[in-house]
Amino acid sequence: MKKKLPVVLHQLSNFSSGLGNSIVMITIPWLILEETGSPAFAGLVAAISALPGLLISPIGGWLVDHLGRRSVSIWADLLSAAAVAAFPIVALTADLTSSVILIIAVIGAIFDPAGYTARKTLLADVAKASDIELDRLNGIHDGFMGVSWIFGPAVGAGLISTVGAVNSFWVAGGLFIFAALAIAFLRVGNLGKEARDLAEEMGETTNRSISVGFQVLWNDKLIRTITIAVLIIAAVYLPTETVVLSTYFEDLGKPASLGVVISALAAGSAIGSFGYGWISARMSRKNLVRATLIGTAISIIPMAFLPPLPILIVAGFFLGLSWGPFNPLVSTLIQQRVPADQQGRVFGVQTAVFYAAPPLGMVAAGLSVERFGVSATYIVLAAILSATALLALLTKSLRSDF
Repeated sequence: MKKKLPVVLHQLSNFSSGLGNSIVMITIPWLILEETGSPAFAGLVAAISALPGLLISPIGGWLVDHLGRRSVSIWADLLSAAAVAAFPIVALTADLTSSVILIIAVIGAIFDPAGYTARKTLLADVAKASDIELDRLNGIHDGFMGVSWIFGPAVGAGLISTVGAVNSFWVAGGLFIFAALAIAFLRVGNLGKEARDLAEEMGETTNRSISVGFQVLWNDKLIRTITIAVLIIAAVYLPTETVVLSTYFEDLGKPASLGVVISALAAGSAIGSFGYGWISARMSRKNLVRATLIGTAISIIPMAFLPPLPILIVAGFFLGLSWGPFNPLVSTLIQQRVPADQQGRVFGVQTAVFYAAPPLGMVAAGLSVERFGVSATYIVLAAILSATALLALLTKSLRSDF
């Protein structure tokens, strides 16, 4: 049991932070819709609050490589807790206006990418300390993240229905504090620091520049292609959760139904992620990428037509199931192809890239929903996502063995 303690602590932090973030993700748009009734403003807030991730993530990756993986993870979660606690504190002492909501959301978004990057970079250290295969641990990590998104939206919807949107943030803040405490008790090495120290002992000069993450990500054609594909898909997919589905169920007055659909997506993703270690031992990575992209393209199409709730739930589950193995696969590729002392910066830049396009997609989705309606917007977004997934299969990098 002692051998597995690092895995337990790391995944407790991973799950708690993910649960807190998923509660915040569903609560902020709902709070804005209650205050303003504007899907466009909800999309704008989601978009602007994503921008700090674009700017801060590379810095967070640099901090992970140079200040330590554990330290960055702990402080990021503590600061995230303070940020979400600001919502109910302001509500108790002053007016929680739409502009105040926007400001707090932006401040809170500064810290989360660094914590996510730190926990992702810690995976190699935890695997070594626990004597567990890295492929398996990557699947477990993203699986528990998926599980947190199964319960988080449902918990968030339940909190909105019972204690109200504002008080829901107290729960999220407590979860971030718990995540920080779990990492505080984690005792593992730091492969990045060990690699850097060894290189310096041998007289080699290590590149400490923040630009290393950009250089490595761009020069590796395979990782670059996958990153660009995920970037476009995220830009199209995330607005469907934060704007399109939120508006659809808010109009119906059914927050619980929104939570169930998003939870179904997360359930499929969790199962796919947990199964990555088993799948990767039986399927080539090239075929795994093919199955992931084709499954994603096929699954989102019925959702776009907003069918009855049971069909929407089933389609969402298969969409998550198709996508589930992809994130641990990307983590494995970076861990195997990037030196340990540079992984924080590469994960940080990749996180920044994933923050880049979704803001534009959220703004566009919000404006489209107000002008053309939920149904037409969802159909267009699904068509773009499906086309991107299928076109990615035609690139040379993804047609070769890796």
